[in-house]
Amino acid sequence: MRMMNALRATVATLAASMMLAAPVAAQSLTDTLIAAYRNSNLLEQNRAVLRAADEDVAQAVAALRPVVNFVAQSQAQFSRDSQMGRRNQLSASLGLSASVTLYDFGRGQMAVQGAKEQVLGVRAALLGLEQQVLLNAVAAFMDVRSAADTVALRESNVRLITQEVRAARERFDVGEGTRTDIAIAEARLAGARSQLASAEGDLKVAREDYKFATGAYPGQLRPPPALPRLARSPEAAQEVARANHPSIRQAQHDAAAADIAVERAATQRLGSVSGSASANVGVSRNLDSVPPGTSRTGDSRSLTLGLEYSRPLYSGGALPSAQRQAMARRDAARSGLHQTVAQVLQNVAQAWARMEVAAASIEASERQIRAAQTAYDGVREEAALGARTTLEVLDAEQELADARAALVQAQAGLQLAAYSVLESMGLLTVEDLNLGIPTYDPEAYFNLVRDAPARSPQGEALDRVLQSLGRQ
Repeated sequence: MRMMNALRATVATLAASMMLAAPVAAQSLTDTLIAAYRNSNLLEQNRAVLRAADEDVAQAVAALRPVVNFVAQSQAQFSRDSQMGRRNQLSASLGLSASVTLYDFGRGQMAVQGAKEQVLGVRAALLGLEQQVLLNAVAAFMDVRSAADTVALRESNVRLITQEVRAARERFDVGEGTRTDIAIAEARLAGARSQLASAEGDLKVAREDYKFATGAYPGQLRPPPALPRLARSPEAAQEVARANHPSIRQAQHDAAAADIAVERAATQRLGSVSGSASANVGVSRNLDSVPPGTSRTGDSRSLTLGLEYSRPLYSGGALPSAQRQAMARRDAARSGLHQTVAQVLQNVAQAWARMEVAAASIEASERQIRAAQTAYDGVREEAALGARTTLEVLDAEQELADARAALVQAQAGLQLAAYSVLESMGLLTVEDLNLGIPTYDPEAYFNLVRDAPARSPQGEALDRVLQSLGRQ
């Protein structure tokens, strides 16, 4: 009876500690998700990749505009011939030259549209990475929670078996037990301590994973919230994923860009019409002796206008090859889109199945705990009457401890599986989770650069954005 009272006291202490494990200052799952979003180097890296893709649009727009160059030239000429003798002259000129593509059969506009499709694809990829970052944060949170609970259970197990070792020695001292009972209890105690050490190691690993996911070690973590709202069925979840998942949207934009590239390659053989203009002012000085009354210096002014149509007649097979290459890439992009859709739908089905398995595991573990608790109580009572051995008591206690540990793992697995379903549907984002924090606006930078600004109020606004990003 003394051991039963000690067991009840230990269980009560463990339950009270778990109830008090979430003070006001403890970190919630929402806090963890916010920290992961704000401290992700992966997101920062790919935001920069997106800004680089935005600049492709600006460069495609700039290619449609005139190019103006300032030209400064200086030249010294030294010559000698049999009739004129020696002539030495120094000249210099300043000029402006401009060129512009007047008509290219739509290639320039297609380049702009293709670059915009690529930008939209990179935006979708960034959203997919945001989902992965948040899912990793959920996994880290659940791992720390389950590892800490497992450590508490293993510590309780060590305390209970320590009491059993002490009781076995007391029974041996009064002639009611054997040394075998003591050895069995001591062996189980060593095994329990080994399990505790393993659980403590798992907790340390989980804490490092949490730091990697969020940028800081976890404090005291609150219990996870209720499961997120999901679709009513896996089929409904797949329909949501088909319309919303970032991977599918990225593949759609990649396929659209590949279609545009094929059209652009087909117009390469049609050539282009370009215009040019140049204005020059020059001065020259004759370094040789000249007749009296003749000036050594002279100046010149010129203005040249040009219009040119050029069309390739023979390119050594390069243009047909480029067109075939664009067509092959288009076919690959379309096949990639179909494969991505199939993969996303498979991921939804698998995530849903894992969630159902985790829910069933929780129900089975709870039943196992109730049965194991009843069995343990009965074995303890029968052992007090001499009807059970020490080994049977320890086996019952170990089965109860393992069942409780399995429940902890199943509960964490259910939470992670539910958020995995959200991620597979394309709904695990800061906006969809309503985390209530400012998010990165991918359109802000694009709107500033899409018209290829130079030095202007718009360019100054862009400079301020770059300074705020710490990238200037």
